[in-house]
Amino acid sequence: MAPTPTQLAWRGRIEAMLHIAAPALDLVLAAGDRLSRIVERDEVEPPPSRASFDLAEQRVVGPGS
Repeated sequence: MAPTPTQLAWRGRIEAMLHIAAPALDLVLAAGDRLSRIVERDEVEPPPSRASFDLAEQRVVGPGS
């Protein structure tokens, strides 16, 4: 079924509004992307290094027999 002239008119109006709003929506998306990267960077803690063990936990190894 083909769209009616009224439906075609409304589709044209909505597409025109989207063409006008597209640059602003792109800026909102870019700002949200930057913000999410900044927030994510602050929340992530680095994994503990393998060399950060306590010296008291080391076993003393003597000469072999």
